[in-house]
Amino acid sequence: MRGKFVLQKEQTTHACRCSCIRIEVYNKMGMKMDALFMGLVLILGLSSLASAVPGTATYYTPPYKPSSCYGYDEQGVMIAAASDAIWNNRAACGRMYRVRCVSGTNNVPQPCRGGSVTVKIVDYCPPGCQGTIDLSQEAFAIIGNPDAGKINIDYVQV
Repeated sequence: MRGKFVLQKEQTTHACRCSCIRIEVYNKMGMKMDALFMGLVLILGLSSLASAVPGTATYYTPPYKPSSCYGYDEQGVMIAAASDAIWNNRAACGRMYRVRCVSGTNNVPQPCRGGSVTVKIVDYCPPGCQGTIDLSQEAFAIIGNPDAGKINIDYVQV
């Protein structure tokens, strides 16, 4: 006998009133094994994708100090400068963003490298800034081809 799956949605009586998903798994011997997953976990996982904001990213090169947010204090290299779109009069300082390359903005082949990078906002990218987020060279190289110079991104605060 082959294994089979039965999927059903249940309403819980927990105080959180969240939906749960019950997956009935039958093993090769026909015995039923139950696994209960909270729908909240699924929803949280999908909500980060749904709330991602489109934008563009460029990169800047060292030295990364001084920065508008931290002066000469070292903040590492997984950092970025915020454009007016997210700067909000220094409120963006210290915020963490997960950034993912979605496509190129020019004809450079293979502008995206896949995956995402999480960066901390440490600086301001002044008017005339070419991207929504100006990533450190190291952060940009993780998700994009530096030869592209500018890429289309999705980003979300984490």
